[in-house]
Amino acid sequence: MAKIIGVVNQKGGTGKTTTAVNLSGYLASLGKHVLLVDLDPQGNATSGLGFDQAELKEGLYEVLSGARKPEEMVRKTGIFGFELLPANEDLAGSAVELVSEDEREFVLKKALARIRTNYDYVLIDCPPSLGILTVNGLLASEELIIPVQTEYYALEGLGQLFKTVGLINENIQEPLKIKGALLTMYDRRNRLSRQVAKEVQRHFPAPVFDSIIPRCVKLAEAPSHGKIILQYDPRSKGGRAYGSLAEEVIKTDL
Repeated sequence: MAKIIGVVNQKGGTGKTTTAVNLSGYLASLGKHVLLVDLDPQGNATSGLGFDQAELKEGLYEVLSGARKPEEMVRKTGIFGFELLPANEDLAGSAVELVSEDEREFVLKKALARIRTNYDYVLIDCPPSLGILTVNGLLASEELIIPVQTEYYALEGLGQLFKTVGLINENIQEPLKIKGALLTMYDRRNRLSRQVAKEVQRHFPAPVFDSIIPRCVKLAEAPSHGKIILQYDPRSKGGRAYGSLAEEVIKTDL
């Protein structure tokens, strides 16, 4: 049965979607069967994998609204063993509609319970906010990966996320674990980057992955071609870093 991992940081621009998409692809390349759930109404994971959101008539919105079963909405990507539950343009409406639902925080968890046995890993790309969709993502997850950019104020704002995780853990039987912080956008030539990395490694109240994601032009270019870095330039610094992260994730699950 799949391990369900939420990729979350309520701050935008931390490399959250880049991580969700590329980690999923590399896990698949290592022989794992992976589903990526695009829970972010911006749909960057969906478009970064080459799908046109405007042309997707159905997707995760229909699953959350109960109109379709999750297995009907899953799409294959260009990588064997890597599938996507895409965000279509209607997903933003779910945030409003879920508010009036009974057990609204558990809608995604129930949907994924139907299909999780088909996968080794389910990754959830959560929105960069702490609204009802993100709470659904947190409650559906067993573990969290928190991308943290190596820039000034990197740890600022994470207090609210930890508070939310604490509140969730008070109300569920199986506590939500933080699998680790992932340092992103690292530039070893930059003194601030090095300082922030040290600070996160010292003060982050949970494990920090050994793999560090560097600033890398190829990582930024890949989504515009509808590809992940594994397809676009696997030998780039970014490609090697995400390959290393996937190996680290698998190793911590053994």
